Amino acid sequence: MRPSATLAMTAKANERRRAGFPVIGLSAGEPDFDTPHEISEAAVKAIRDGFTHYTNNAGILELREAICSKLARDNGIQYEPDEILCSNGAKQSIAQALSVLCRPGDEVLIPAPYWVSYPEMARFAGAEPVAIPTGAETDYRITPEQLENSITDRTRVLILCSPSNPTGAVYSPDEIRGLAEVLSRHPGVFVISDEIYEYISYDQTILSMASLPHMRNRTVTVNGFSKAYAMTGWRLGYLAAESSIVEACAKLQSQFTSAPSSISQKAGLKALQMSKDPIVKMVNAFRLRRDFVLGKIAEIENVICPVPDGAFYVFPDISAYLGLRTPDGTVIDSTSALCFYILESFNVALVPGEAFGGPSGIRISYAASMSDLEEAMGRLKKAFAALN
Repeated sequence: MRPSATLAMTAKANERRRAGFPVIGLSAGEPDFDTPHEISEAAVKAIRDGFTHYTNNAGILELREAICSKLARDNGIQYEPDEILCSNGAKQSIAQALSVLCRPGDEVLIPAPYWVSYPEMARFAGAEPVAIPTGAETDYRITPEQLENSITDRTRVLILCSPSNPTGAVYSPDEIRGLAEVLSRHPGVFVISDEIYEYISYDQTILSMASLPHMRNRTVTVNGFSKAYAMTGWRLGYLAAESSIVEACAKLQSQFTSAPSSISQKAGLKALQMSKDPIVKMVNAFRLRRDFVLGKIAEIENVICPVPDGAFYVFPDISAYLGLRTPDGTVIDSTSALCFYILESFNVALVPGEAFGGPSGIRISYAASMSDLEEAMGRLKKAFAALN
């Protein structure tokens, strides 16, 4: 397994920052907002009430019931509490689902660019990750034809992330139905639908794969609290699936970690019960930042960047700059070389596209203050202009 490139770049940026350089980090994948006050207060109350012991391995019943209500209301999917497993973050949920569904030699289809952990999780499960490449010309979304052509007799799982990390791409309802139609011809293929960025969506309607009748029992819906509620450090996520899948995942979880933090579960329960006003406020701020960043990218010659419909990332295609040289003569032969040049010469931390299976792009997170974004984008413009 390879280490996480996003965490590695963040560590490198922090190291440089500690050395006194004015680094602006646009590499981390977390909101820069505080957890809403009501959620934090629910956690404090849980501590004061002594709710600090082990819970049911799958999560407290009240939380699983609230998740069922959320999925019915927002996604049109009917689940029972025994079809919900709360875990220590959506990351654990995905890893457990892959470990349960995959057998040695199975193939896991992953549209690229992809989140860095998907291929490593597939390998850990004994499966072989198979990337389905996309580009800026298709707004980083696979087509039904690509999916059909990628399925073999070894294909076991398709991982679909919408809104996407790292591109912000969102599949329209019609596109989800088109992919589901292909899958209907391949009943042995499961779907892991990573919907952690569901609420951070701008203009596109989100359709959950599991809401389609013939896909419910073949889909593992993964979600959590990290992104929408700015709760990355609370480590609380969940998966929803047909009961036999959940039972197998729960068995795995019982041996690895047991239930997530009792305190985080109470906080998550409050998150699902409270008004969505803090989410709306955060998403509106992200929209303004997205539009600002896109405007600045448009000022950089020969950089192509689709408009992301969700999450808080842009993934510009910078392939026109590969092969150019830095002022000291170093050849930019990869996006990794480009990102380290930008970090070391202009003190902006980004993540190279190679880490995401997208070797022509770089991921820029706009989960940062407008003042930091203004300064960082100015530096980026100078960084690209200096290449020749």
